[in-house]
Amino acid sequence: MNNAFHCRAACWLNGKIVPPEQANISVFDHGLLYGDGVFEGIRFYRRRPFRLEAHLDRLFYSARAIALDLPWSRKELVSAVNETIAAYDNPEGYLRLVATRGVGALGIDPRNCTAPSLFVIADALSLVARETREQGARVIVAATRRLPPDGLDPRIKSLNYLNHILARIEATRAGADEAILLNAAGRVAEGTADNVFVVRDGRLMTPPPMEGALAGITRETVLELACAAGIPASETPLAPYDLYTADECFLTGTGAEMIPVAEVDGRRMNACPGPVYRELNRRFRALVNTDNDSMNHA
Repeated sequence: MNNAFHCRAACWLNGKIVPPEQANISVFDHGLLYGDGVFEGIRFYRRRPFRLEAHLDRLFYSARAIALDLPWSRKELVSAVNETIAAYDNPEGYLRLVATRGVGALGIDPRNCTAPSLFVIADALSLVARETREQGARVIVAATRRLPPDGLDPRIKSLNYLNHILARIEATRAGADEAILLNAAGRVAEGTADNVFVVRDGRLMTPPPMEGALAGITRETVLELACAAGIPASETPLAPYDLYTADECFLTGTGAEMIPVAEVDGRRMNACPGPVYRELNRRFRALVNTDNDSMNHA
């Protein structure tokens, strides 16, 4: 498995394409030592990155929020992304664009870092098996809580994912496909690597970002598609009760794309995949297979 991974992957590091096994980051890089950096996960279809401008906007906002000055222009980042896609051996895949604080002395003071580091990886990514995507995922509500916005704003896509990793470990040990994190108030925040939607009586609902959810690019796309389809949709605070009693539930994200949920904590959904999910997933697939940067073909 690991050999296949390294043979297929493509990597751009600090200005050039390099073999993945030679894409080395210093052990003194603060991205490794302290999780000091930001990233974006980006899908590409037919060698075209999906919603790249939105992803780059979020990257720059995240970097500004942690006082990380990125020395690369938007044009240079676009070029890095396109070079990495061109070097990959498949027209579809997943990109991980990572900017770290860079090499510095031991200690968390970022003034010790000389210059940020940037790398882009292209490879395959599937969060669940094909059968799970067709029949629906089994989800649990994790005991691990989402960090509150006054501790780490959920709009910052940082390199520190330990909170979500702990919840993912819970899901694995429970034999589930995914875990949903609650915030400190006990309301639904997000999955470990995806946003959460529920449907009740034909109405689509998802938690607002300040409940602890990342302002996901795919999440926003699904809300736009729902509007185009005439499906009532809103950002609404949700509790576990709303998951348990929903007609439908599904997950969205760059890595996840769209995944229907069959059950939450052993409670079966009324429909999986349900009619709202089927319609939105049909429109999503049509969008990514036509114009990756516009809603005109939704």
